[in-house]
Amino acid sequence: MTTPTRRRTLRARLLDFIRDATGRLTAAWRILTTAQNRLLDTLAAIRPGRSASARIRAAQLVFQRAVADFNRAVGAFTERWAATDLPLAYREGAFGMLDRADRPRRMWSWTARHQASITNLSSQYYADLMGRLQEAVRRAQAFLRAAVEAARARASRFEYGTFNRDTLREEHPLGTVIYANDARHPVEAWAASALSWQAVTTANAGAVTTAYEQLGTTQVKVRDGAGCGWSSHKDPDRADGTIRDIDDALAHPTAHAHCVREFLPHFERPTLVPGAAT
Repeated sequence: MTTPTRRRTLRARLLDFIRDATGRLTAAWRILTTAQNRLLDTLAAIRPGRSASARIRAAQLVFQRAVADFNRAVGAFTERWAATDLPLAYREGAFGMLDRADRPRRMWSWTARHQASITNLSSQYYADLMGRLQEAVRRAQAFLRAAVEAARARASRFEYGTFNRDTLREEHPLGTVIYANDARHPVEAWAASALSWQAVTTANAGAVTTAYEQLGTTQVKVRDGAGCGWSSHKDPDRADGTIRDIDDALAHPTAHAHCVREFLPHFERPTLVPGAAT
């Protein structure tokens, strides 16, 4: 029989999984922010003279190599996340559903329905993360152009002004991610939010699909925060404790970033016929 301790272990495992991935993505992104700081320091130290142009070009090449390293590191993370990590999260969600129903995990397998579900999710989230990577590379290139232009202007015989590192860093904050509403968030905060959303959504999709595929249920019970709405946090349709159809649950596996939503099996009780033996 499944114990509460085992259920807590499953949730804790998912949280550990998200923290580990956040750390790996943040570390890969640090290649870019470290390169930005190094370039600014190097350019600030260049004084007007015959060697100034060559030193600027050398610093430019070092930064470009770092951007290439950053591109490879984040790209490798994204490929592993989509191909390996998300399927593991999906299976954890599936096993959690079986545990809550006190059914053996050996009854689960990668059926065609499960394969289609994880393929769709992995493809979507792979594209999302690669889009962020491409945006970061574009912003890094824009920063490089601005920094080199400022350094060349300072090194010319016509301009001897101060090379303002703080202004360039403020105008090109490569350690942030820009959201659709133009809000900028530190990479670590964005990574934690995005990866949590993707992992929990994937795990919950695994749980709900398992309820239908392996347990034969058409509904699931929702466990969620007391004030959380169904389709969004502020939705007046409260989620916690409700019974939802499988399709509805698959459409709303989570409501917002850092959502704590979980799904439990719901077995319909047979309808008693009046006068039948009980």
